[in-house]
Amino acid sequence: MTKGELLDSVRPFMEFKPPYINVTNHRDECVYVPQPDGRFVCRTVRSRVSCTAVCAAIQSAFDTEVVPHVICAGTTADRIEAELQDLAFLGISNVMALRGDSLVGEKRFTPEPGGYRYASELVSAVRAYGKNTGYDFCIGVGGYPEKHFEAANPEEDLANLKRKVDAGADYIITQMFFDNAVFYRFRDRCRAAGITVPVIPGLKPLSTARQLELLPQTFSIDIPQELSAEIRAHAGDRAACYEIGRRWCEAQCRDLLRHGVPAVHFYTMGRQDNVISLLQTCF
Repeated sequence: MTKGELLDSVRPFMEFKPPYINVTNHRDECVYVPQPDGRFVCRTVRSRVSCTAVCAAIQSAFDTEVVPHVICAGTTADRIEAELQDLAFLGISNVMALRGDSLVGEKRFTPEPGGYRYASELVSAVRAYGKNTGYDFCIGVGGYPEKHFEAANPEEDLANLKRKVDAGADYIITQMFFDNAVFYRFRDRCRAAGITVPVIPGLKPLSTARQLELLPQTFSIDIPQELSAEIRAHAGDRAACYEIGRRWCEAQCRDLLRHGVPAVHFYTMGRQDNVISLLQTCF
């Protein structure tokens, strides 16, 4: 994607004056190159522009906050500090502190030598950077209404979330969900556990029948039977599936706003039109 293509993808959202735009970050890919002596050497391959560069481009073109994802995966504490220095230089004061994904084929997350294993450690490091430099970031973290797939149980998962908040997180953005009752229970459990920071719901409109399999597999989430049945009944009609997903998400959004959520976070995942339609009807 070129800079022009990037800005063209963001521009349609600007009429709604979004308070922020999150910019995802992915670890560099690793390939193993065979050597003449039979050994394999791991080589890092950067296949995309850095998150910091994307943030700088958006910030230079539009009057909106950018929130880069800072991740533990595939990097060291020193490189993260250098990344924070770059963000501070650009005047970016908001970050999402996330552990990041394991490598493909890796059973358990393995930090880089000299890196962080847990997002709570990363939050502490970002807070320490602020104390040491005087440039204090606003820090968001991820929350999982339906439990992170690696947690043994919901109680353990909530304890992990509280560790991130106690380390200095300012707010929580949830993983996507398709049943608002799941979010309200999660928020109530957060409050009961002493987590008082804002909890922002994350939504994504379904757009294809294929996502009934892909999203649960990728994000370990449930899709309500009513929604999946309606999508499956129109599986051969892409336009119908798209509209069913948009209407379901609109109903979710309206209900959340009636219940006083501080904001709604939309996962666009490369699709603009359905989210723009939601912004037009809900805000």
